[in-house]
Amino acid sequence: MLPPFLQRAARAVLATLVVSTGWACAQTTPAPTHPDTLARIKAAKQIEVVFSGDSLPFSHVGDDHRAAGFSIDICRRVIAGIGRSIGIPDLKANWRVGTAAERVAMVASGRADLDCANTSATRSRMKDVDFSSLVFLDAGGVLVKAGGPVQRVADLGGRRIGVLAGTTTESALEAALKRAGVSAEVTRLRDGTEGVAMLESGSLDAFAGDKIKLVGLGAQARDPNALALLADDLSYEPIAFALPRNDSAFRLAVNTALSQVYGSGEIDRIFQQWLGKLGRPSGLLAALYLVQIVPE
Repeated sequence: MLPPFLQRAARAVLATLVVSTGWACAQTTPAPTHPDTLARIKAAKQIEVVFSGDSLPFSHVGDDHRAAGFSIDICRRVIAGIGRSIGIPDLKANWRVGTAAERVAMVASGRADLDCANTSATRSRMKDVDFSSLVFLDAGGVLVKAGGPVQRVADLGGRRIGVLAGTTTESALEAALKRAGVSAEVTRLRDGTEGVAMLESGSLDAFAGDKIKLVGLGAQARDPNALALLADDLSYEPIAFALPRNDSAFRLAVNTALSQVYGSGEIDRIFQQWLGKLGRPSGLLAALYLVQIVPE
């Protein structure tokens, strides 16, 4: 049985569903070579996983020095599903921390099999890696001092703004400033915790990033009530797990496990544990999980 919030989404989706079908043209070009990630994992009896160390509540290093978060809990179930598919139910996972750019590069080069964090699926990144089914929808935003002079993106003119280098928010921030017709001093950082600390100390006037990540970082600040999110959205961020490019068998194993998580009550429990304080899943997010439940 579907979780309650997915049942509600199902009724809404079915009321407006439009289905289109068509035949794809036969391909005449040779199929590209592709890695055999499942075979490599099976031979090694372990999987290499990279994650973000500072993206609470999605992905971070917990108090026990282990990977933790919303994405991590989903990923552990995916890893278990991969293990079952290759006959190794107790598959060992080696977890390594990396920035967004480092994670994509590690998967692209074969140094990691799976990126389990809050990486946005973009067309530019798809030149180097593939992506799983979506695991979340977020938006880029800006964290500022509460009650200060910055109330919207247009107020950032002449201000000092921090953003993590190599993220989709970096380019989204530049585009938003250009649209608003303002110029600002942009400082590119490596760590989200550093960005919040600089905002608190006054060396930054604003810090840009994924909104849910900013909420998590703000909650760990010295005085969370002293910080506020601007209402403006900088970007739309479809979050997924990065995978080796052109490996359909591995992508199928990952998406099969995700479908099982979404079709059971597990996604509801994971959401409540990590994101429940922010409210119930939106209708859009619930529908996202619903349409990715694929039958056998």
